[in-house]
Formats: sequence, structure tokens, C-alpha cells
Amino acid sequence: MYSLLSHNTFGIEACAACFVEYHSESELKGLVEASLFKERPYFCIGAGSNVLFTRPYYDWTFLHSAIRGMEVTHEDADCVEVRVGSGEVWDEFVQTCVNRKWYGAENLSLIPGEVGASAVQNIGAYGAEVKDLITSVETMDADGHSRVYEVCECGYGYRTSIFKRADKKHVFILYVNFRLSKHPCFQLDYGNVRQELGTDEVTLGRVRKAIIDIRRRKLPDPSLQGNAGSFFVNPVISRTHYEALRAVYPQMPCYEVDAGHVKVPAGWLIEQAGWKGRRMGPVAVHDRQALVLVNLGDATGADVVRLADVVREAVHAKFGIEIRPEVNFL
Repeated sequence: MYSLLSHNTFGIEACAACFVEYHSESELKGLVEASLFKERPYFCIGAGSNVLFTRPYYDWTFLHSAIRGMEVTHEDADCVEVRVGSGEVWDEFVQTCVNRKWYGAENLSLIPGEVGASAVQNIGAYGAEVKDLITSVETMDADGHSRVYEVCECGYGYRTSIFKRADKKHVFILYVNFRLSKHPCFQLDYGNVRQELGTDEVTLGRVRKAIIDIRRRKLPDPSLQGNAGSFFVNPVISRTHYEALRAVYPQMPCYEVDAGHVKVPAGWLIEQAGWKGRRMGPVAVHDRQALVLVNLGDATGADVVRLADVVREAVHAKFGIEIRPEVNFL
């Protein structure tokens, strides 16, 4: 058996029948040809920053991409295109972009996880989404067939992609191709980014630092307190529903989606439902950011699921809004 404790930021103890790491496309091809995937069910795991283990043992093979490297594939006066291994740490890639004065990824600073997972989840923060940087995703399936998905084929939406569909769960991401700008294109009006910057000159480095400072104040460090960051997706509701709620709750915030819909911060809903800072046994809603559930020590996945269900029920009872987990339950 293989312990998965170090492969999930929630700090949940679980074990797998087998764990395999591959460092190249050819190594993965060899695993396919050796029929590894026919022995038992399998699951591709990254850094485990968006996973909740709900049982103590999995008779599965867990696979992890350790494909590293970053290659510039095109560069001109306006942009640069880079091919990045799926096993690269996401925030290290962002730091590289900032160091090289490539614009576009800075608002996604300090998001945990790896590059491959960023393309699956369509990670986003402070008005930016990774789908707006991706040009294509290079993959291999469980039969050893390679395919490149152009960004228009990836089915990107709010925290979702084609790679989360049931029929695509057997697709391994090898490389992600990005296009970054060489010209300033800052997004500063989401959250309190502009306030954090103050009157300082706006530079890539300062924007990255502002994002990191905000996140560190709001979010607990997984190495100190197990968590998976934002546990719930911010719900999108009809504008009619929102206006009816705002008549009762005048301070209810929202972000525009389209003419008929708005996005409401799930953290605000949870706080208003009375759950910010409350605990249930060995788990709790974080006292600084209600969007985050934390492991207070020795929690099981079932403990987290129970708390999540109670929080969801409280929000629905108060607002008539369904909030769904962003975290993947296994």
C-alpha cells in the first residue's frame, strides 16, 4: 500500500494500492503498453490541492505526472508562447512569467497545484482565468493515442473543462501551451487588488506581491492547517433571483456574468448563513474566509463531507441558492 497523505493538501490519511510517477511522454507510453491500466481502476493526481479523499483505502493505481520543463515555442514583439510540462508547479511558472516580464498570469499567483491541473480546472482568481492564456493542451489517452486539444475544443467554463467530463477522465495531460503578452494588461478592479497596491507604480512584480499578500491574509497555509483552498464554487443565479434577494439583503454583493445572470460570492452566503468560523468536530469553516473548510487535526474525508453538506443546506434554506463543491470528492 502507498500512503496518499503527502498527495492531498487537506491532510487526509488514505492509502492506495499502487502509485506510479512518470517523467516523460515515452514513460507514460511504456506504462500503457505494459497494460498497467487494465489491472485496476486508476486516477491521475496532481499536487492534491483540489481533492478530498472520502475513504481510507483505494484499490486503484494513482498516477502522477512529473513531466517538467518550459520551452519558448514562439516569440514576437507582442507576445510569447511557451510549452510547459504538466508536472511543473503552477506558481513557479507564474513567477517565471513575472521575472521575464510576460503579462497575463500574475493575478493567478499563489494558486496551489500543478500546470496540468490548471488546464483541467480552469483555475481563476481576481478576474483572471487560465483559459484566457491557454492556446492548446497536449494529451495521451489510456490506449496510448496522442491528441492536441486546441483551446476552442477544451470546453472551458467557470471552473470546468472537457477534461472533467466522464468520457475524458482517461485522458492524461502532458503539456500545456500558453500565450503571454509582452505589453501591460493588468486586471486590478476585482476584489481589493487596487486598494492593496495603493499609490505605488503598477508593475508585474508589485501586482504579484499584492495578490500573494491578499491570499496569505485570507487563506490558511495547508502546511499548517489542512485545506483545499476555495471549497465551493461561487454560484451563478438569475438577475431576477438576485434582485429579489437584494430587496431583503441590500448589501448582497455580485459580479456581472451576462444580461440575465450574476455571480454571488459563496463565502458571503456562508457567512450570512452563520457558518463562518464554526466547527463541527475535527473540521471547521475558516474564521477569515468562509469559502474555505479546514482540517483541525485527524479529520476524515467523511467529516469534511458532513460539514460541507450542513453548510450547503444552511445557504439553501436562507437564500434558496445551491452552492456546489469546487473540490473533487474521491
